[in-house]
Amino acid sequence: MSAPFVFLPGWCVGRTPVAATVAALGGQIIDLPGYGSEPLIADFDAAVDAIAGRLQPGTALGGWSLGAQMALAVAARHPDKVGKLLLVAGTASFVQRDGWPHAMPPAMLAEFTAGIAADVEAMLPRFVGGFNRGDARAKSVTAELLQLADPRPSGEVLATGLRWLRDVDLRPAAPQVACPTLLIHGAADPLMPLGAADALAALIPGAQVAAFAECAHAPFLSRADDFVARARSFLHE
Repeated sequence: MSAPFVFLPGWCVGRTPVAATVAALGGQIIDLPGYGSEPLIADFDAAVDAIAGRLQPGTALGGWSLGAQMALAVAARHPDKVGKLLLVAGTASFVQRDGWPHAMPPAMLAEFTAGIAADVEAMLPRFVGGFNRGDARAKSVTAELLQLADPRPSGEVLATGLRWLRDVDLRPAAPQVACPTLLIHGAADPLMPLGAADALAALIPGAQVAAFAECAHAPFLSRADDFVARARSFLHE
């Protein structure tokens, strides 16, 4: 693999939960806007373009959850920058829309957004525990993820990410992805159902899905060895 591997983390918990996996794959992490030392960019498309501007042509780009949505958008909008695309718990739309049932009802996201605004530290364990429901290692993965989670970014940053999850629909963009694409997905993911991965893969020319049984939203922790082996195989193909 001569091209660099770059990975975009998920919403709220930051880079540390994915750090060991990305390091095992020889990659580097770009924090989402507003996390770590990155400035907040409120507009999704502008944030996508800013990430693309930091990539070498032909980069192998990965992302988890919200990071996967951003990686998908980068690959669609800047095909010269992305030579391979690895989407972990990825989806084209986080909320249900016409013709897109494999997602969270908008009212549920609105309720969650209000809870986060009121008390993120109380809501975060419920959120992480919820997205690990159905995982064979649900309790240990939840505990590990909460322990690894970075210090919380500002309320404005969290609200921006939740607004993107509410508003962004990448179904029109997905067919523009021109590079080899692999979606690694927990078959039991309650937050991004496996149906979302299958439907997204059908929109991306030649995309493949690797579904991990008895695994929920964090396959890089729940099935770490299997995850690294499958991702490494894809990146070196």
